[in-house]
Amino acid sequence: MNPLGLALASMIGLSLGLLGGGGSILTVPVLVYVIGFAAKPAIAMSLPVVGATSLVGAIIHWRLGNVRLGTAALFGALTMIGAYLGAKGAVFVSGAFQLLLLSLVMVIAAVLMFRRSGPREATSDRPPRLGLIVPVALGVGLLTGIVGIGGGFLVVPALVLLAGVPMRQAVGTSLTVIAMNSASGFIGYLGNVPIDWAFLAKFTALALVGMIVGVAASSRVPQAALKRGFAVFLIVTGSFVLYKNRSVFAHVGTSAAQAAPSQPSR
Repeated sequence: MNPLGLALASMIGLSLGLLGGGGSILTVPVLVYVIGFAAKPAIAMSLPVVGATSLVGAIIHWRLGNVRLGTAALFGALTMIGAYLGAKGAVFVSGAFQLLLLSLVMVIAAVLMFRRSGPREATSDRPPRLGLIVPVALGVGLLTGIVGIGGGFLVVPALVLLAGVPMRQAVGTSLTVIAMNSASGFIGYLGNVPIDWAFLAKFTALALVGMIVGVAASSRVPQAALKRGFAVFLIVTGSFVLYKNRSVFAHVGTSAAQAAPSQPSR
């Protein structure tokens, strides 16, 4: 691993520790554009990195009493199904399409980070909306399997608004869910893409060190300013990934033109 890759692995973990989520969305761009992996192996290898760092964060929150295990089990089981299906279905789409989808997800995550306020606090007497939880959880899992992200920026609002989880517990519960669906997605990729296990172990270890440092420093860093700065960085990175994979649009346009019926000559 080159020195820049080593530094960025630590920075991914650091951003996760400081922000409580979001940093893992940078793992795939780092693996592809800095380290040099192809899209599909990069997406597959990003999942254990996301899962391991999320698991460490979940353990920290569990010790603080900020994890609802029952909710995590229900939501996590559904996302695991979606993640496994997403990973298995990813073999039918190109790596460029996966990166294109990832770039759009990065921009959406940045927009959500720009919002000054998060979802409203849950009310303890409101029952979970199971009719919405099921499709949302499955959708988050599918996204995890296809583009290799944890989806915390979607899981936290879903837990608060649909499952009635208080905000301070939603973060810890979300990390538990992310650890679960990342593991399921990675299992779905095994046997379909090559995995550099030695590299993966080093990268994950550095990300974990960065996360522990970030958690320790999080109380001394202004969160609002940090999130806005990180959102700008996500937009820049997402735009770069979108530009690099713009050929997907050209391919779609060419396919549509070839499929269009020709006009009869007069």
